[in-house]
Amino acid sequence: MTLPGNNTGPSPRPSRTRPLRVALLSYRSKQHVGGQGVYVRHLSRELAALGHEVTVLSGQPYPELDDGVALEKIPSLDLYNDVRPFKAPPLREWRDWIDVLEVATMWTAGFPEPLTFSLRADRELRRRLADFDVVHDNQTLGRGLLGIRAAGLPLVTTIHHPISVDRRIELQEAKGLQRLTKRRWYSFVRMQARVARKLDPILVPSRSSADDIAREFGVRPERMEVTPLGVDTRHFHPRPDTPREPGRIVCTASADSPLKGVAVLLRAAARLAEEREISLTIVSRPRPGGPTDLLVDQLGLRDRVEFVNGIDDTALGELIASAEVAVVPSFYEGFSLPAVEAMACGTPLIASNAGALPEVVGVDGDAGRLITPGDDELLAKEIGALMDDPDERARMGAAAWERVQERFTWRAVAELTARRYAATIDGSAPHPTSTHPTRPRSFH
Repeated sequence: MTLPGNNTGPSPRPSRTRPLRVALLSYRSKQHVGGQGVYVRHLSRELAALGHEVTVLSGQPYPELDDGVALEKIPSLDLYNDVRPFKAPPLREWRDWIDVLEVATMWTAGFPEPLTFSLRADRELRRRLADFDVVHDNQTLGRGLLGIRAAGLPLVTTIHHPISVDRRIELQEAKGLQRLTKRRWYSFVRMQARVARKLDPILVPSRSSADDIAREFGVRPERMEVTPLGVDTRHFHPRPDTPREPGRIVCTASADSPLKGVAVLLRAAARLAEEREISLTIVSRPRPGGPTDLLVDQLGLRDRVEFVNGIDDTALGELIASAEVAVVPSFYEGFSLPAVEAMACGTPLIASNAGALPEVVGVDGDAGRLITPGDDELLAKEIGALMDDPDERARMGAAAWERVQERFTWRAVAELTARRYAATIDGSAPHPTSTHPTRPRSFH
């Protein structure tokens, strides 16, 4: 495992690889929910800025991409769209056996997209073996990836964290029949583990994530290389001329996922609301009538909590920079872009001492405070203490911004990733059954 000393960020030296033709795969790439769309957009933009030719192949929801990056749509049946989720289209719109597999898996309570996207990507790339120098998969981990590699295309994979962690936490929260449906939904994780054990190299965002992937998926440590994520400082940066909103707390998290700890934050907010004026803005959209929506009413917080979603990066940066405190209350994070975004905005951060968050924030406490996950009383106490100490907020915000500049920029991430591509191409031997033409193997 390649672990870069005490610095979790890549070295900011210039890329020395010649231009490469990169196929970047992402089975779903929603821009404002989860990290997949964020990762795809910013990495592809910076790779293109370095002179590489980047084509993103994505299923729905499709990503927002910057100029200079091509999008090729690999359409699914879009069974989990926001308008009519879990509704199969009419039979006349089914195209092939992969569509049949997708619907059948959904009807039996499974989640088919990692498998079905990988099969469609395999089919597409086998038609175009001469068009790309390297394929980079963004945590699809479907069986189709093995076909792509067998066809002779060098393959690099990013695993942000093992989804088995999400599965375990959600099963702990589930009761009765819900446990059976959760087990079925997460059945794709077994496939992901089997596929991951056959891949090399695997890029991971943190040492903590690498340890978890080795333990959960059985991946050999020497196949993993730490390649941190970045933040777009064009949008996420301090705004010293804009006053912060007194009492405002901000959190970017998937509202209905137990893994993200939003319920803990809501209970902490209810405690704080008994003693002071606060407002909590959560960047997410909870399911109407779902557990988070119901908890807001149970705690009497309807006039104190606002949920926002679908805002662009500029608006999100402005929102985070307007808060007195940012919170990442997760029970686990493989990296945590929300934590880095808050730090980049110079917003004092309170985060759980879980997963990779200590690596991101720093264990010395200069750039953020780390607390025990799940303790709403302690969280309320720490938020209140920060709100009462403007000097400490200013000190923490400045330290956080400095840490981001040193360690977490997308340009540095892209430079390091491009070097991983070149090393993988150099180390790839044509597969005996490969039909794509011989390419130059030295890119340095």
